[in-house]
This record gives sequence, C-alpha cells and structure tokens, in this order.
Amino acid sequence: MMDFSFFPQLAVNHFIWFNPGTFLFTGLYLLGALALPFLLWLILKLPFPRAMTGISAIAGNTARSVMKQPIFAILMIFGIMAILLFPWIPYNTLGEDVKIMKSQGLTVIKVLGILLAVWSAGTAISEEIEEKTALTLLSKPISRRQLLIGKFLGIIMGVSIFFAVLSTVFMPTCAMKVVHDAREQCLTDPEPAACIASMEKTVPGLALSFMEITMMTAVTVALATRLPMVPNLTLCTTIYALGHLIPLMVKSSIGQFQIVEFIGNLLSAVLPVLSYFSLETSIGGGAEVSAVYLLGALAYCLLYSLAVLFFALILFEDRDLA
Repeated sequence: MMDFSFFPQLAVNHFIWFNPGTFLFTGLYLLGALALPFLLWLILKLPFPRAMTGISAIAGNTARSVMKQPIFAILMIFGIMAILLFPWIPYNTLGEDVKIMKSQGLTVIKVLGILLAVWSAGTAISEEIEEKTALTLLSKPISRRQLLIGKFLGIIMGVSIFFAVLSTVFMPTCAMKVVHDAREQCLTDPEPAACIASMEKTVPGLALSFMEITMMTAVTVALATRLPMVPNLTLCTTIYALGHLIPLMVKSSIGQFQIVEFIGNLLSAVLPVLSYFSLETSIGGGAEVSAVYLLGALAYCLLYSLAVLFFALILFEDRDLA
C-alpha cells in the first residue's frame, strides 16, 4: 500500500472508498452502460435485408458525426467537472448532503444528454434538410423512413456513449461522498460495503434518466423534421417543463376547476409524463426502486418513443426537401 503519511490531509484511511469493490462495481457498470450502443451497433451490422443495410449505414455515420461535434466534447468536459465538484460543495443540509449531491448529479447528466440530443438532431436532420443534403441521400436507394430511423438510432448511439462516460464518472463520487460526509460529522469511517451500497442505489436513477433522454430524443427528432434548431430547442424546453408539471396540474385540479383537470389530462395524453422518470430526490434519500417500476417505465418509454417516431415519419413523408 502506498504511504500518504507525508500528506497530513491524505491519510490512507481517507481513501476507504478507493477500494477494489468500488472499482469492480464501477467497471461492471461501465460494461453495462456500454452494452446498449454496442448491441445497437452489433444488430445493425448483422446481415439484414437491404432496408436494414441502409439504416445501418446512416446510423453509423450519424453516431460518428455526433461524437465529432465540438458540443460533444464541451458538454462532456463540463459534465465531468461538475460531477467531480459536487462532492466537495457544502450543502449545509444537516446530514443530507448525499441526497442533494445525487439529485444534482442525476439532473446534470440527464439535462446534458437531452441538450446533446437536441443539438445533434438539429445538425443531423434540420441542417441537412435546409442544405439539401438529405435530398442527396434520398436520391440513392434510401427511403425517407430509412433515413429518419437511421438518424434516430445514430443519435441514440452517440448520446448513450456520452451518458455512459458521465454516469461512470458519477459512480465513484457517490461512494466518496459517503466517506466525506461521515468525516465532516466526525463519525466513524463507513465500511466499504456502505460505499458500494450508495453506488448500487444510484443505478435505477441512471436507468430512468436514460429512458427520459430516449423519449426526449424521439421528440426532438420529430420536431427536427419541420423546425430548425432554435425553435426545436425552445419547444423541447417547454415540453420538458410541462412533462414534469402535468401530474401537479392534475392533482391540484381535484375538486376545483374542471377545465384545468381536462387540460392536464389532455397534455398527459399527448406529452411525455416525465415525472415518472424523475425520482432523483427519492433515490438520493436512499429509496429503492422496484424492478416492476423499472419495467413499467421501460414499457412506457418504448411505447411513447415508437408512437412519436411514427408521427415523425408522417411529418417527414410530407416534407418538401427540394
């Protein structure tokens, strides 16, 4: 073991979170997080019929273009710096710092992922339509459906790699914050198992965050078929805010104004109910998310994303590209 005794502030026991268990868990999480883009890439590389071959080529090129954009590196650096800074911020919450840090970390990863998806949809779809690049692609044996589905899958692949990196950096900070808070309160050093448990309880929150990113990616792809980047970003921001406020609107209208209840139910049928995926506060407080809830959220995410993509195909079929 390395000797840190010559640094009074870096005694070895300050690195109790820096143990093989946390490394193993972080490594396993990284493999799991990278499984989605790898599986998408593997599936698209299989010898499918001609229709899937076109989708595969478009998805691969789109994913590479997403990761080559300067915004990808800028958001990545900003996210990593913010995540590494959160454990050292004094929140003054009387022992609830871990809860606030987890909530902030999950929110930052989610918002940056959505911002990257909106920007990528603007460059990969809106700008190509305006610059007539999409028309050049369609002059080849590629249909509009292949083009749009390939763009969506490519954006998802690029965003999922971005999400995997940020969430993997976030994992050790959850373990480190447990030790840091115990020392601030002059408590006994927590066991390594407590650090790993803190990381384990964060995984469902990350899964729900990625589902929310997927739904918003489908929405921004649909909007990008008709709108340029700035209106797309504005509408996505509005949808994101309303998606979290819809349940509050419906609950606040019980026994009061029927028109408010009607509008809330109408919006919940059209817009994504994102509050189902925003459990950052509960997860930060140590609450466990059941597998049944995760499966229900996954089913809602897939069904809504497919419905939005179907609507996007309808919008794109009628779009004049000339």
